[in-house]
Amino acid sequence: MRPINRRIFLKQGAVGLVAIGLPPAFLTRTLLAETRSIGRQKTVVFIFQRGAVDGLNMVVPFEEKAYYRVRRSIAVPQPSRGDGASAIDLDGFFGLHPSLRGLYDLYQEGGLAILHASGSPHPTRSHFDAQDFMESGTPGVKSTRDGWMNRLMTENACSCEGRTLADGAAHSADHASGQVGMAESSPLRGVAMGAEMPRALRGSYPTVAIADLERFGIAGGRSPELESVFERMYRSEEDDLIAGAASDSFEAIELIRRTDPLQYRPRAGVDYPRGDFGRSLQQIAQLIKADVGLEVAFTDIGGWDTHLAQGGAQGQLANRLAELGSGIRAFHDDLGDRIEDVVVVTMSEFGRTAAENGSGGTDHGHGNCMLILGGATAGGRVLGSWPGLEREQLYEGRDLAITTDFRDVFAEVVSGHLGAEKLERVFPGYRVDPSSFAGVLG
Repeated sequence: MRPINRRIFLKQGAVGLVAIGLPPAFLTRTLLAETRSIGRQKTVVFIFQRGAVDGLNMVVPFEEKAYYRVRRSIAVPQPSRGDGASAIDLDGFFGLHPSLRGLYDLYQEGGLAILHASGSPHPTRSHFDAQDFMESGTPGVKSTRDGWMNRLMTENACSCEGRTLADGAAHSADHASGQVGMAESSPLRGVAMGAEMPRALRGSYPTVAIADLERFGIAGGRSPELESVFERMYRSEEDDLIAGAASDSFEAIELIRRTDPLQYRPRAGVDYPRGDFGRSLQQIAQLIKADVGLEVAFTDIGGWDTHLAQGGAQGQLANRLAELGSGIRAFHDDLGDRIEDVVVVTMSEFGRTAAENGSGGTDHGHGNCMLILGGATAGGRVLGSWPGLEREQLYEGRDLAITTDFRDVFAEVVSGHLGAEKLERVFPGYRVDPSSFAGVLG
């Protein structure tokens, strides 16, 4: 057998970096910044509810007569005297699903905003296409190669690099005061919690996918000796692209090692739900509190495609909402005062039909509901222009219409919280107009 030379092994095998959750394309990227100043940062956490959540039962329009007329078996009852099986009154028109009760006091305190009738203007009811469009930020355009969150980090990093020396001094002061959230120097600036890199974070800017902080390292275990061997091989490689990417990758390993994942404990009284979703949120909280320079975090939670036996105040959907709500509440409480630096945004590819189907479920729809919470949130309100649920008000006569484009929500959050500029590059082909923002941030 012909021996494989070391350069081919590094370029084609890429076993070391692939094993820590980095896509092969990462080996062809260079860092956009040279410095390594990492500290407290502004962070946005995106939670993707994959499968199309029923926003009409998540946040119930209980004053809409049509809601109860078309949902005879799965409607959430109108607010009552707190029996735990009815909607929780938010503003006299909308009510929170009882499984999300843990978020209600955040809403009352102004830390949670709800945006109804939002989503993608594209008419597809394909999960695959709709998720792709939401993550690429270009509805209807299948040729987009990178994700909008990756473009966001590229633009923010380039904005920092293009500053003058005087601007840079002021910018550094802003970082120190927590006013600017561009952690352009960190190898952990963009992190997805999961085994694979989501579409939203793929692109030319280096990002990291981490299935589990406790196992993040070279395949075969967290052996310092083994990692040292791979580090010497990559860093001594003649190809600057490989060497540069490797240097950043091993720094990511070292940063995570310093957070001591095995020893992390949430704040007293905080209990994350068991499973991948709860673990992902706990580990995102750990990275934020460890000051590793995390700016954009992404995680997801599935199980929302409720065609059959969806249930109302109780049942299949209620169970998924309970996990979502308890996870978000635990994350909020675990961060303590650090939540002032964080905004959490939920999203789903589309909503469900206004009417229930013959199997006690709902089919693929259009408009949906988003939750936004955190320190910068102008909460305590259900935002957006409500289109109504009468047949003539529905999209194509069957679905909740969309009155707020999801790109306006994302643009408002990243510009207002992260200081993002040049949003026309983040969302190509779309004119971002601040007058269309819903007002989710204070």
